[in-house]
Amino acid sequence: MTRPLHLSTLLPLLWPVRARVALLVLLTAAAVGLGALGPLALGRATDVVFDGFLGASLPADLTRTEAVAGLRENGQDTFAGVVAGSDAVPGRGVDGGALARALAVALGLFAGAALLQLAAASQLNHALHSVMRDLRRRTETKVNRTPVEVADRQGRGDLLSRVTNDVDTITVSLTQGLGQLLSAAMTLAVTATVMVVLSPVLALAAFLTLPLAVLGTRALMKRSQARFVAQWEALGQLTAAVDEGISGHEVSSAFHRPDEHVARFAEHNDRLAREGFRAQAVSGLAAPLMTFVGNLSYVVICVLGGLRVASGSMTVGGVQAFVQYARQTSQPISEISGMLNELQAGVAAAQRVLTFLEGPEEDAGVRTDRVGRGELELRDVTFGYDADAPVLREVSLRAAAGETVAVVGPTGAGKSTLVNLLLRFREPQCGAVVLDGRDVAELSLTDVRSRVGLVAQDPWLFSGTIAENIAYGCAGATRADVERAATLARVDAFARAMPRGLDTPIGSDGADLSAGQRQLVTLARALVGDPELLVLDEATSSVDPRTSALVQDALAQVRRDRTCLVIAHRLATVREADRIVVLDEGRVVESGTHEELLGTSGLYAELQASSLVPA
Repeated sequence: MTRPLHLSTLLPLLWPVRARVALLVLLTAAAVGLGALGPLALGRATDVVFDGFLGASLPADLTRTEAVAGLRENGQDTFAGVVAGSDAVPGRGVDGGALARALAVALGLFAGAALLQLAAASQLNHALHSVMRDLRRRTETKVNRTPVEVADRQGRGDLLSRVTNDVDTITVSLTQGLGQLLSAAMTLAVTATVMVVLSPVLALAAFLTLPLAVLGTRALMKRSQARFVAQWEALGQLTAAVDEGISGHEVSSAFHRPDEHVARFAEHNDRLAREGFRAQAVSGLAAPLMTFVGNLSYVVICVLGGLRVASGSMTVGGVQAFVQYARQTSQPISEISGMLNELQAGVAAAQRVLTFLEGPEEDAGVRTDRVGRGELELRDVTFGYDADAPVLREVSLRAAAGETVAVVGPTGAGKSTLVNLLLRFREPQCGAVVLDGRDVAELSLTDVRSRVGLVAQDPWLFSGTIAENIAYGCAGATRADVERAATLARVDAFARAMPRGLDTPIGSDGADLSAGQRQLVTLARALVGDPELLVLDEATSSVDPRTSALVQDALAQVRRDRTCLVIAHRLATVREADRIVVLDEGRVVESGTHEELLGTSGLYAELQASSLVPA
């Protein structure tokens, strides 16, 4: 789903804090209103000073009407028009009291506007921090609810960029742009209204330049939108490249290939620089354009205003106030143009984040109280990551309660795909995966996954203690549960040699442990919840034969009261399985015990002979 690139894209983010936004609007309106009265007060002060100088230059024994008539008789029509349009009193200088009052009113108006702006800024600060806290929480929750299929297709680096870079960009855009945008829009409306009241003629002259500014800004925004979208897509690709470089640093160093990562990074970095330059170059034209339009309007107003003062139609203070309002009218448009970078970047980032938030997610549901036995059955299951290239073709197999079934086959036969279907990471195109007599598609994800203990081929551990990583396998696991699982998986054997035993901290991905130790911890994690069905996907591929033998002893006890599905395990486990299923090119080609399959001289015997099923 592609969202339209408009400023309205940001509005849904503000809905949860609509009360604060409403108060922000009221405070901003009040501040703009007081600020709009300021130029009138200053214009009045200017008129008091100007009238004083005019009055002091006129004979004191005349009225203003007589003075104007005398000036016209002497051929001074322009000066007469200025005097006629003023409140000058012949023979009287500057009225200090009136000047003081006018300045005091102006100072009070500007001070009040400043206080209201401070209050509005406080409301904006509280509102935006609440919005961004909620947005980060929503994105983190969404990441953990995103289906595995979607996450694999989208890529870890792009997801990381949306959760971090894009959210930060929205924060900057809203923080720097929302308050100014609101104030600028209100200032534009208020000042335009006052300008029309002061002088419709000058207002018309000033507004004639606005279409040029509006059309120019609109054209620039339209051109810059695509550039900003491309910029953030490039940033997502760059983040993905950095993530790959860091996660694969050990391998790239071992194979002397760091230069390739540097070259890939440079390629993405150059693209980001190009797209960023294009976006900034287009949007950066807005400020010079608005400056030119503002100066053009200023020149027109000064010329026409001077003529109106000379004709007596306006006072000097009125023209001064009008010039200030004209500046206040062009300033909001300039501010909006100056905010174009932040606003467009924020809109592009918001589009990516909101599109991600609107994407599909898993409904975990709740676990039922139904007691299961771990019976597993696949009924004519067909599945392919690409619908036109099935990995599994009409696969049927059954594991009765308490039975151990091993699945073996060449690489790419579809063994690990069975695990993805069982845990509902993927859904079959045809057929059904049945757990305890019910199609897993009819069960909640929590109901399915809480009954299955998985030991994956690639062990994953997080930063924390060994005990915390084991307890991760079951919500609410007690210390006794952790210690029992650690004993079954032989984790206690190496944990005793560590400074704090099971409470020893380990780094991200278990960097402080060997590959075999990490595998044992993940085995203990699968056992801590006492699952009804235990799935071992190459579970001992990283442990040495001696440790593997210890694990087999533990699994022999575990298998007595639970169903086990063993994927391409070591031959010791395969031999002891109640039944072995052989997959080849996505189909079940053999099924039987170890001895029965060896006696048929089929694919299983070939795998053993070629050591694809290692002894």
